[in-house]
Amino acid sequence: MTKYNSSKVKAYGRTWDSKVELQNYEYLLKQQKSGEVLEITIQPTCVLLPKFERNGKKYRAITYTPDYLVKYSDGSEVYIDVKGMSTPASELRRKLFMYFYEKPLQWISQSKKYSETGWIDFDTLRKIRRDNKKTKEEQNIG
Repeated sequence: MTKYNSSKVKAYGRTWDSKVELQNYEYLLKQQKSGEVLEITIQPTCVLLPKFERNGKKYRAITYTPDYLVKYSDGSEVYIDVKGMSTPASELRRKLFMYFYEKPLQWISQSKKYSETGWIDFDTLRKIRRDNKKTKEEQNIG
Protein backbone atom coordinates (compact mmCIF):
# COMPACT_ATOMS: atom_id res chain seq x y z
CA MET A 1 0.00 0.00 0.00
CA THR A 2 1.42 3.40 -0.96
CA LYS A 3 0.93 6.64 0.90
CA TYR A 4 -2.04 7.41 -1.38
CA ASN A 5 -3.90 4.20 -0.47
CA SER A 6 -3.19 2.55 -3.81
CA SER A 7 -1.73 -0.90 -4.09
CA LYS A 8 0.92 -1.89 -6.59
CA VAL A 9 -0.24 -4.31 -9.27
CA LYS A 10 1.75 -6.75 -11.41
CA ALA A 11 0.81 -7.23 -15.07
CA TYR A 12 2.45 -7.25 -18.50
CA GLY A 13 5.78 -8.18 -16.94
CA ARG A 14 6.05 -5.10 -14.74
CA THR A 15 4.80 -3.57 -11.50
CA TRP A 16 2.33 -0.69 -11.82
CA ASP A 17 1.94 1.97 -9.12
CA SER A 18 -1.83 1.46 -9.03
CA LYS A 19 -4.72 -0.48 -10.52
CA VAL A 20 -5.96 2.72 -12.16
CA GLU A 21 -2.60 3.28 -13.88
CA LEU A 22 -2.77 -0.28 -15.22
CA GLN A 23 -6.34 0.27 -16.42
CA ASN A 24 -5.23 3.37 -18.30
CA TYR A 25 -2.44 1.37 -19.93
CA GLU A 26 -5.00 -1.21 -21.04
CA TYR A 27 -7.16 1.63 -22.43
CA LEU A 28 -4.14 2.89 -24.39
CA LEU A 29 -3.45 -0.66 -25.65
CA LYS A 30 -7.01 -0.80 -27.05
CA GLN A 31 -6.39 2.52 -28.79
CA GLN A 32 -3.13 1.11 -30.15
CA LYS A 33 -4.91 -1.98 -31.45
CA SER A 34 -7.45 0.23 -33.26
CA GLY A 35 -4.62 2.24 -34.83
CA GLU A 36 -5.30 5.50 -33.00
CA VAL A 37 -2.12 5.12 -30.92
CA LEU A 38 1.17 4.23 -32.59
CA GLU A 39 3.53 3.99 -29.62
CA ILE A 40 3.37 3.99 -25.82
CA THR A 41 6.50 4.78 -23.81
CA ILE A 42 6.10 3.86 -20.15
CA GLN A 43 7.48 6.25 -17.51
CA PRO A 44 9.72 8.48 -19.61
CA THR A 45 12.04 10.60 -17.47
CA CYS A 46 12.06 14.34 -18.13
CA VAL A 47 14.90 16.37 -16.62
CA LEU A 48 13.61 19.65 -15.19
CA LEU A 49 16.93 20.75 -13.71
CA PRO A 50 20.17 18.90 -14.40
CA LYS A 51 22.46 17.81 -11.58
CA PHE A 52 25.00 20.42 -10.61
CA GLU A 53 27.70 21.26 -8.12
CA ARG A 54 28.12 24.50 -6.19
CA ASN A 55 30.70 25.32 -3.53
CA GLY A 56 31.83 21.71 -3.46
CA LYS A 57 28.34 20.37 -2.79
CA LYS A 58 26.64 18.11 -5.35
CA TYR A 59 22.94 18.47 -6.10
CA ARG A 60 20.85 15.78 -7.77
CA ALA A 61 18.84 16.48 -10.88
CA ILE A 62 15.16 17.32 -10.53
CA THR A 63 13.11 15.07 -12.78
CA TYR A 64 9.49 14.49 -13.64
CA THR A 65 8.34 11.03 -14.67
CA PRO A 66 4.85 10.99 -16.16
CA ASP A 67 3.21 7.61 -16.64
CA TYR A 68 3.37 7.60 -20.44
CA LEU A 69 4.49 9.33 -23.59
CA VAL A 70 1.90 8.49 -26.24
CA LYS A 71 2.41 8.94 -29.98
CA TYR A 72 -0.84 9.13 -31.93
CA SER A 73 -1.48 8.24 -35.56
CA ASP A 74 -2.16 11.92 -36.39
CA GLY A 75 1.48 12.69 -35.51
CA SER A 76 0.78 14.28 -32.12
CA GLU A 77 2.60 13.27 -28.96
CA VAL A 78 1.29 13.74 -25.42
CA TYR A 79 2.74 13.00 -22.01
CA ILE A 80 0.05 11.46 -19.79
CA ASP A 81 0.06 11.20 -16.02
CA VAL A 82 -2.74 9.31 -14.26
CA LYS A 83 -3.73 11.18 -11.10
CA GLY A 84 -6.07 10.38 -8.26
CA MET A 85 -4.96 13.47 -6.37
CA SER A 86 -2.25 16.08 -6.61
CA THR A 87 0.33 17.32 -4.12
CA PRO A 88 2.14 20.64 -3.93
CA ALA A 89 5.28 18.87 -5.21
CA SER A 90 3.45 17.35 -8.20
CA GLU A 91 1.85 20.72 -9.01
CA LEU A 92 5.30 22.36 -8.97
CA ARG A 93 6.80 19.66 -11.19
CA ARG A 94 3.91 20.08 -13.62
CA LYS A 95 4.53 23.83 -13.84
CA LEU A 96 8.25 23.29 -14.40
CA PHE A 97 7.52 20.65 -17.04
CA MET A 98 5.13 23.00 -18.85
CA TYR A 99 7.78 25.73 -18.81
CA PHE A 100 10.66 23.61 -20.13
CA TYR A 101 8.91 21.15 -22.47
CA GLU A 102 6.96 21.87 -25.66
CA LYS A 103 5.01 18.61 -25.79
CA PRO A 104 1.71 18.75 -23.92
CA LEU A 105 1.26 17.10 -20.54
CA GLN A 106 -2.18 15.78 -19.72
CA TRP A 107 -3.14 14.82 -16.19
CA ILE A 108 -6.07 12.42 -16.30
CA SER A 109 -8.29 10.71 -13.77
CA GLN A 110 -10.65 7.80 -13.93
CA SER A 111 -14.30 8.83 -13.83
CA LYS A 112 -17.09 6.67 -15.12
CA LYS A 113 -19.60 9.19 -13.81
CA TYR A 114 -18.38 12.19 -15.81
CA SER A 115 -16.78 10.60 -18.89
CA GLU A 116 -17.98 8.24 -21.61
CA THR A 117 -14.49 6.74 -22.00
CA GLY A 118 -13.93 6.47 -18.25
CA TRP A 119 -11.05 8.98 -18.44
CA ILE A 120 -11.29 12.71 -17.84
CA ASP A 121 -8.88 15.61 -17.57
CA PHE A 122 -7.78 15.88 -13.93
CA ASP A 123 -8.39 19.63 -13.68
CA THR A 124 -11.83 19.30 -15.30
CA LEU A 125 -12.82 16.62 -12.80
CA ARG A 126 -11.48 18.72 -9.92
CA LYS A 127 -13.59 21.69 -11.11
CA ILE A 128 -16.72 19.52 -11.49
CA ARG A 129 -16.30 18.19 -7.96
CA ARG A 130 -15.64 21.67 -6.56
CA ASP A 131 -18.74 23.05 -8.31
CA ASN A 132 -20.86 20.12 -7.10
CA LYS A 133 -19.66 20.65 -3.53
CA LYS A 134 -20.41 24.37 -3.76
CA THR A 135 -23.91 23.67 -5.12
CA LYS A 136 -24.56 21.14 -2.37
CA GLU A 137 -23.40 23.60 0.30
CA GLU A 138 -25.65 26.32 -1.15
CA GLN A 139 -28.64 23.94 -1.11
CA ASN A 140 -27.96 23.09 2.53
CA ILE A 141 -27.88 26.79 3.45
CA GLY A 142 -31.08 27.69 1.55
